[in-house]
Amino acid sequence: MPSSDNQSSSMSFASYRRPILGIRNDQIHSMGANHDSNAQELDSFQRHVFAQFKDLSAVSPDELLSITWVQKLLDAFTSCQEEFKVILSNNKDQLLKPPADRLVSEFFDRAIKALDICNASRDGIEKIRLWQKHLDIIICALDARQRMIGEASKQLQSIANNLALPRGNELAATNGLAMLVYTMSFVLMFILWVLVAVIPCQDRSIQIPFAIPRQFSWSAPFFLLHGRIMDESKKREHRNSSGLLKEICQIEKCVHQITDLVDSAQFPLTEEQKEDVKECVRELSLVCEVCKSGLDPLERQLREVFRKIMSCRLEFLGKTTQP
Repeated sequence: MPSSDNQSSSMSFASYRRPILGIRNDQIHSMGANHDSNAQELDSFQRHVFAQFKDLSAVSPDELLSITWVQKLLDAFTSCQEEFKVILSNNKDQLLKPPADRLVSEFFDRAIKALDICNASRDGIEKIRLWQKHLDIIICALDARQRMIGEASKQLQSIANNLALPRGNELAATNGLAMLVYTMSFVLMFILWVLVAVIPCQDRSIQIPFAIPRQFSWSAPFFLLHGRIMDESKKREHRNSSGLLKEICQIEKCVHQITDLVDSAQFPLTEEQKEDVKECVRELSLVCEVCKSGLDPLERQLREVFRKIMSCRLEFLGKTTQP
């Protein structure tokens, strides 16, 4: 993203109140003393979201959609979630009043649906583990006709359907906190969209219609990431890929090469053919080692994301987490 730094540095984050809040000066003055404090918190949150996803969007093609990259993606979500949780706590009294209470309730409804995708993603990780142990399962998984269509994509569609920019009256009535909820809702939806794309836990359709807002300081990294992920999806369409995770692509490539070599060869194999098979097996072995070392930490992160989503909801609603 060559020009992102220049663009971001030229943006006045303090000016986000005009394009983001979209309210008149007389409305701003009528918000009372809490507005300046809210504006500072929102400004800080917008900066934080931009910084987290700018780095993710600027990685090299080799790193994009790898296990390591997905781990960084979940770290970015957790970081945003923690700051969001603090701002919720600081403004709890106001957020429990209309119309903010409805917006927060809708956010937590999305969060509950997100838990289903977290669980499905963990099931997908277990599937990859099985692929490591049983080559026959890998071949079966590569057959699109054997693939089951699950629920997590339905949940993602449901989350995207009711995600809309807050109206001017909602912004004015909440001193801008409605935009906080919208921003975190969008971050949550985007993270889930990526998980659906990379991990083989459902039908893997990423053609979920959602609009990336253009007018915000944090928009650019999401546009770039969305475009890059869609490009990767188009590249792999003809392969009936089980997921966009880089390591899955490498496994599929190795298995196809081995299968093609064995199917087309006359036995006994020539020395050249034997060497080709050995090279594919070596590459497959290396990928499996990466999966072996990376899948456990990735699953722990998904558990942590699940836990943080739940704890944020329970703490805000004044409930206690069960042991």
